[in-house]
Amino acid sequence: MASDMIRWLEEHSGQTYGNWIDGVWKPSSSGRTLEIFNPANKHQLLGRFQSSNETDVNEAVAAAHRAFLTWSKVPAPERAAKLARFADLLEQHSEELAFMLSAEQGKVLNESRGEVARAAKEARFAAGEAQRMDGTTLPSERANVWNSVVRQPIGVVAAIAPWNFPVVTPVRKLAPALAYGCTVVYKPASLTPWTSVRLMQLLQEAGVPDGAVNLVTGSGGAVGDPLVKHPLVKGISFTGSTALGVAIQEAAAKRLARTQLELGGKNPAVVLDLDQPSHTAKQIVSAAFACSGQRCTAISRVIVLKPEADRLIEALRSEMEPIVIGPAWQPGSTMGPLVSRSHLESVQSYLRLGLEEGAELLTGGEVLQEGAFGQGYFMKPALLTQVKPDMRIAREEIFGPVLTVLTAETAEEALEIANHVDYGLAASVFTRDLSQAYRFAEGIQSGMVHINHGTASEAHMPFGGVKQSGFGAFSIGHSNMEFFTESKVVYVQY
Repeated sequence: MASDMIRWLEEHSGQTYGNWIDGVWKPSSSGRTLEIFNPANKHQLLGRFQSSNETDVNEAVAAAHRAFLTWSKVPAPERAAKLARFADLLEQHSEELAFMLSAEQGKVLNESRGEVARAAKEARFAAGEAQRMDGTTLPSERANVWNSVVRQPIGVVAAIAPWNFPVVTPVRKLAPALAYGCTVVYKPASLTPWTSVRLMQLLQEAGVPDGAVNLVTGSGGAVGDPLVKHPLVKGISFTGSTALGVAIQEAAAKRLARTQLELGGKNPAVVLDLDQPSHTAKQIVSAAFACSGQRCTAISRVIVLKPEADRLIEALRSEMEPIVIGPAWQPGSTMGPLVSRSHLESVQSYLRLGLEEGAELLTGGEVLQEGAFGQGYFMKPALLTQVKPDMRIAREEIFGPVLTVLTAETAEEALEIANHVDYGLAASVFTRDLSQAYRFAEGIQSGMVHINHGTASEAHMPFGGVKQSGFGAFSIGHSNMEFFTESKVVYVQY
């Protein structure tokens, strides 16, 4: 219950947390900490976290390197058992984790509970992957020779997570790394390190040995840069902005470290026919405004054929009306605040830009400041029409509760508009025409395509993008093996 969250936060907020290195909680050598506040109540101090530096990073990488020598030799069923135990613990502590997640990130409790449940599913799938490190055996061109290709873990992995999904994204990196026999140095986003502390505690309780997973908190420049450049780090799994991903790729390429990059998105929902306006609108609005629009797979562009435009716009507006904005602990809240003041200002600047470019604000967009809203960073979800493909609001990632509507004369033009961006993460297509559905699934430039539903992924399917939305092996699912392991060819003469 929401009142339970308020009570829990009153009892647990304001503590100071260390880095988790080689099985020990310890302060940073910098001697400094960062204060984290609740985005729905900017005066509530959630905790103080270490403002770490390169010395801390080096210590954590050294610990992970030592642990790799033994963890990589642990039999796969034993690694799997520890991860399965970790998944159980996530479920057992789901309410506590949801309270922490909602407090530091802002999303409503139902979304936070869903995120923890999804993390448990992904951890459980990754546990099974420990015993699915499959290779190949091929016939030799010579007599008395046995040829095989086997998979081995790459070593120490740097895991760098964003602030919008502070439970599921790190689990998405930590669990497969451990399953395949790698060890990890994990840097959470500076805005949302609280749940990461709890994840370390649960991994320890699950039996993951000291040094196999290490947590170092702090800024990207002070922690992320030396972590990415460290010679003992063999792979970098990063989720975040495209600009940062490109910088990481450049640094990694200089020493041939491998990368797994989940980057930005400008995801379209293409509506070719409107057999069920309310169903289509419900799918789009849910995908657009979950996590207050602060997710890489959020639908941010609707591309609709002109004959259907008016009916769809009205259906979208009707579907947006019941959204209840408020803090996670408010009964009935369905959309929380944005994560910070600076991010709220960024989203608002895009709204102003859109109007200057000639778009029409049909509904929403206001910053809420009356009463309790003034304690956080709340805004109404915005619906913009009269949007053209070359407008910046139609091409750039806003990463907030802003939905734009564009129109097209034909299906071919709709496909062209959908592909007219630098990104290619996810896309939705709504049509009752099976031929059109397959045509768009084939022609749309995105890593994931959803037919007749919003951009919701599943815990066992590959997740990733093309163009400026991703690089390297997709995450989740068996595709993770391409990143966390490397091939070795073995010839045996007998």
